[in-house]
Amino acid sequence: MEPEKMRASDADREQVAERLREGLAEGRLDQAEHSERLDALYRAKTVGELAEVTRDLPLPSAEGGRAPDYSSPEAQRLLSQSQGRENIVAVFGGAERKGRWLVEPRTNVSAMFGGIELDFREAVLARREITVQCAVLFGGLEITVPHGVRVVNTTTAIFGGTSLNGTDAVTDPNAPVIRLTGTCMFGGIEVKAKKPKRKKKA
Repeated sequence: MEPEKMRASDADREQVAERLREGLAEGRLDQAEHSERLDALYRAKTVGELAEVTRDLPLPSAEGGRAPDYSSPEAQRLLSQSQGRENIVAVFGGAERKGRWLVEPRTNVSAMFGGIELDFREAVLARREITVQCAVLFGGLEITVPHGVRVVNTTTAIFGGTSLNGTDAVTDPNAPVIRLTGTCMFGGIEVKAKKPKRKKKA
């Protein structure tokens, strides 16, 4: 199926509605145009029809980087498989997510006497803001994000700690947000921003 003919999800409509709100706030749309496009948004049935609603509005850009591209068939396939949440568990072992993967709006991460690595540099976020619920006990969680993603930390540390390495200083209002919640006890959470890996030439 061609991506533009895929049925639009509630998450797709929410993203477009957010872009319309931004267009109104920035003066790109007046109140009447905003209302007309909202009507078109809720009438839209496919991803292609949603794209028409914001065809003349700029893509949201991440500070120091570029806007994520969700128009590819691969990204659309991943988004269509969203379940709303995912559990990633490592007990006396390890777990990782890297490459092209779907980040659910709520991702529960549990590391007990083990380690988990989450690499968001090529990931597709189901929403602009996602929540990672952390339960780190005598273990570690390592998170890698692309430059321009804002990380907000509200975890509770007990004989442990969370290091954001400046990822909380992103000020672009259009930047994707990863919100860390939960508890880190006798363990550590480290977040780093890195450039995407270069693909090897064939």
